[in-house]
Amino acid sequence: MSQQGEKPTEHEGDWWGQLYDDATGDTAAAPTRAAPTADTASPSPTCTAAAPLAYDAEPTALPPADPDGLEDLVADTVLDGAQYGTSTLRAASVRGDRARDRGEPRRDSLLVARFGTGEQALVLVAVATGAPDTPGSHRAAAEVCHWIGRAVGRSHARLGEDLRAARRGDLKSGLHRLTDRGLGKLRARAAEQGVEPEEYTASLRCLLLPADPSCRTRVFFGVGAGGLFRLRDGEWQDIEPRAADATGDAVVGFGGGRRPAQPPEGDGLTMDLGITTPPSPYEPAPEPPRAPFRFRASIARPGDTLLLCSGGLADPLRAEPSLAEHLTSRWSTAGPPGLAAFLADTSVRVKGYADDRTAAAVWEA
Repeated sequence: MSQQGEKPTEHEGDWWGQLYDDATGDTAAAPTRAAPTADTASPSPTCTAAAPLAYDAEPTALPPADPDGLEDLVADTVLDGAQYGTSTLRAASVRGDRARDRGEPRRDSLLVARFGTGEQALVLVAVATGAPDTPGSHRAAAEVCHWIGRAVGRSHARLGEDLRAARRGDLKSGLHRLTDRGLGKLRARAAEQGVEPEEYTASLRCLLLPADPSCRTRVFFGVGAGGLFRLRDGEWQDIEPRAADATGDAVVGFGGGRRPAQPPEGDGLTMDLGITTPPSPYEPAPEPPRAPFRFRASIARPGDTLLLCSGGLADPLRAEPSLAEHLTSRWSTAGPPGLAAFLADTSVRVKGYADDRTAAAVWEA
């Protein structure tokens, strides 16, 4: 991340607490510092910025509950993790300071699921964020995660084959259709509820991780705000696919980019996901402007850490050099942290950033 802004000296106290809200910048190297052991949690995730934070460090108000709709309640914090093949996964979703103070539900939704067994298994991580300041948007985020999970689960064997065979064009085409259908369903639900489509929608960002240790292909796809980063050799890289580079038909229900200059490569297994070809049956062909569908297939190297996150963590990570330094020091040399340590690492508070935070990180052996 960018190294703009003043860096505190050692005698000024906990260096990761000195986080400010006025730094900006693009991807650059973050220095490596001595890291604690992997199973050691960070100190209390507080911020000692120049001005006091507007919210308490711990949850205050619970969201209102309907006695006939208790299944709609969302936990303040969710933690998950696993180890398959050469990868160790840690994932967390935390209600933001603003929502905790106002008694609002967490709008971020996190789904971590394994489909299949043995080396043929496929792990899906789905992160969705509902529209801000919109009642019920947390339901939209949860629904699109579940829809994408069902689609991937039903076709996991074919997706896994395309991953192992590195059929990038087929994966991109099939996952685009899958995303299109899921977000199109949200528009249908919005119509059922009599609300505008933008009031019942969500950003969606996903990772596909094969359990086969011989396959180091990692696939990202999704639509909307958030971030995709890689920590390699002690330096952070912002590997989010740029909107200008995104291609493909419009994504029904949320966004779409330019049409490709030529048809996708091949007509392989991932094309056959049991998903209707756009335009979706849930709405007419979408109209611009729309956000682009984003896709990236990358090969993991030993020692890499891949980080997928919602905007609540991506924004301060891009803007605050001290936060990037903190995560570098924690994750560069000590190996994967435990669940509690990962939660503490990703919950470091930054003045000016109070949204929900959801993060999934993958350490490569």
